[in-house]
Amino acid sequence: MQNKSFKFALRIVKLSQYLNQDKKEYVLSKQILRSGTAIGALVRESEYAESRADFVHQLRIAIKEANETQYWLELLHQADYINKKGFKSINQDCIEVIKILIAIIKSTTKNNY
Repeated sequence: MQNKSFKFALRIVKLSQYLNQDKKEYVLSKQILRSGTAIGALVRESEYAESRADFVHQLRIAIKEANETQYWLELLHQADYINKKGFKSINQDCIEVIKILIAIIKSTTKNNY
């Protein structure tokens, strides 16, 4: 999961750079940069969780950040800052990250609570 969330964060950084440099968009790019990179940071933080409950808590926050990132992606697409092809690609990555996080949470809580 760590590798997937890191690669997603890297895509978000590159998207933010594109929005700043090519589209001269500075407000939304900061929002998506914050939420999109927070996912990987929370996954990394969960590796050293103090307990199973803390582990699950960190991953649940990561899902919230991923959901927020999807919101910003949709907004950027609808506002014509990113094209349909670019949106579909990065949004699909976001969906995959969410699915993996959900699966990890389900298996952790099913087996340990």
